[in-house]
Amino acid sequence: MHKFYALRYWGCELLCLINISLQLWMMDSFFDGEFLSYGTRVLGYSEVPQEERYDPMIYVFPRVTKCTFHKFGASGGIQTHDSLCILPLNIVNEKTYVFLWFWYIILLVVLCLLIVYRLVIILMPSIRPRLLHARSRTIAMDMAVAVSRRTDLGDWWLLYMLARNMDPLIYSELISELAKCMGEKPAPRA
Repeated sequence: MHKFYALRYWGCELLCLINISLQLWMMDSFFDGEFLSYGTRVLGYSEVPQEERYDPMIYVFPRVTKCTFHKFGASGGIQTHDSLCILPLNIVNEKTYVFLWFWYIILLVVLCLLIVYRLVIILMPSIRPRLLHARSRTIAMDMAVAVSRRTDLGDWWLLYMLARNMDPLIYSELISELAKCMGEKPAPRA
């Protein structure tokens, strides 16, 4: 009965993965293809000899640029002055985007591993009893096997989520009563 709930829950996790992938792609297109390799180039920057170094952060976020100023001169005419301007905000931006790059990559890796984990749960039903038992050690393994065998994927997911949010002793009682209602014999307590 709770299969749709489980699918929506996992769908939201998949949407998070799609969101972070789109964020990376949009940042890369905003920076003309420089963002995806930005963090690795920053890490590699410290290993290059001093005379051959070219800071990738300065390429993406220049700190100094040529500025042209137009102002009125002593005779009332417009005078043009060329000078160098320092862009202090780009110094902050380069550090911020290095942090964002690492954060996005960490999120992408964690979400990919989570999706693989969810696929293992979906495609390998033999793993489910072990996960129930691992979540609450007070449940006997044969009880976890019996309940997992008799419930569909959505109901199993609901029981797994309950195990994360309930006291283990109360959860053990719940699983024991559920197994009795399903017609399974409870395991003798030691």
